[in-house]
Amino acid sequence: MLDFGLNGRAALVTGGAGGIGEGSAIALAKAGADVAIGDIDAANAERVVGEIRALGRKALFIPMNALESEQVRAAVATTAQHFGRLDVLVNNVGGVRPRPFLDQNEGNWKRVIDMNLISMLAATQDAVKHMIAGGQGGAIVNVASSEALRAAPNYSVYAACKAGMSEFTKTMALELGEHNIRVNCIAPDAIDTPGVHPPGSPPPNAQHVPLMRWASYHECGNVVAFLSSQLASFVTGATLSVDGGIAAAGGWVRGKQGGWGFLGS
Repeated sequence: MLDFGLNGRAALVTGGAGGIGEGSAIALAKAGADVAIGDIDAANAERVVGEIRALGRKALFIPMNALESEQVRAAVATTAQHFGRLDVLVNNVGGVRPRPFLDQNEGNWKRVIDMNLISMLAATQDAVKHMIAGGQGGAIVNVASSEALRAAPNYSVYAACKAGMSEFTKTMALELGEHNIRVNCIAPDAIDTPGVHPPGSPPPNAQHVPLMRWASYHECGNVVAFLSSQLASFVTGATLSVDGGIAAAGGWVRGKQGGWGFLGS
């Protein structure tokens, strides 16, 4: 049996009440970690906490609004205090609504930046201090998006934030390596999370996905758990696409009758 090296370790997952955050929290628990969830959605967070406890791990819900940096920092402090340590941070919280750039204003920009980028900076800064004080290193996984790696019409500020997360990951990997703290990033796409399609209906067409299907958010969470674990002990500074091959395709799509063609041709 694989040893993830997470038994007795403590993790904080921001935005862990659903979607990729939920999948990450459950996967970390299955790998042996105790998990705190920082989220604004109390009902779903408590549901996930119950699932983690059913796996025999300790779990904690911490009310947290990602738009308020002090609440993010408080979530880090509460996790470390409750479990007596903090070994893993998953910066998952984020979100956006599509809007053409010319229709946006500075209020829109700030909200997107605060949720997707500032919350990550605040959580990381305080979590790293606990990891260094603990003397055993740690792991940070930043959940970006395929928009970190490509253009995203109507998602300009969001794409800028996600690209920033990827570059921040590389820089932190260099700065924190001497403390045995690894920092990695994932760039998901085609993940079947709540809100992608109406409940009870199938996921959107997967013709553009080389693997010909959408992934469950638990599959994405498994990658987060891997990067958080000792199985990835020599992996740092990486941005890993979790997208069924979409980034690799680079515009090539499978035709309805089979075969490959370039998008738009």
